[in-house]
Amino acid sequence: MQIIERSRVFDGHYKVNQLLVQDGDTQLKREQFAPGKAVAALVYDTARQVYVLTRQFRIGPEADILEIAAGMIDGGEAPETAVRREIQEELGYEVDKLEQIVCMWPSPGTSSEEITVYYAEVSQKTGEGGGLAEENENIEMVDFTWDALLAEPLRDAKTVIAVQWVRLRG
Repeated sequence: MQIIERSRVFDGHYKVNQLLVQDGDTQLKREQFAPGKAVAALVYDTARQVYVLTRQFRIGPEADILEIAAGMIDGGEAPETAVRREIQEELGYEVDKLEQIVCMWPSPGTSSEEITVYYAEVSQKTGEGGGLAEENENIEMVDFTWDALLAEPLRDAKTVIAVQWVRLRG
C-alpha cells in the first residue's frame, strides 16, 4: 500500500486527514485521526511510597478515567522535556528519575498518534498540580500503594502498559 494523496478535512481541537491509498489496482479513501505526539508517565513518589495517577473526564469514553499523567508534546519540544512539564502541571512534582518504557501507536488502525510512555520517580512536590486553568484541565490526583494499584480495574491502555512494565521488573 502507498499513500498517494493526503488532505486535512478537519482542523479543530483535533485534526483529521483524508488519505488516498493505492493498493495494487485499487484506490481507497481512509480517514486518519491526527492528534500529534504525546507523552505519559507512571509516577512513583519515593518519599511517600505511593504511585500518583490522575482522574479526569475524557471525551472518548465520556467518563472520568483513571490514568497516568499525560499530555501533548508542544512544537519541537523533546519528549523528556514534555513529560517533565506534564508531571509538574498535572501532579506538581519535579522529576528525580525518568526511564522510557516504550514509544508506541496506541491505535494504528485509525490514528497517527504516537505516545512515549515513561516511568518517573519523584520525591518533592513543588506545585499544586491539577492541570492548567487556561487549558480547561480539572485533574484529580489519586495516590495508590502498589497493592491497591494492582487491584484497580484499569481501562486506559498506556496505564495498563506502564503498570505491567513495573510488575514485570519487580
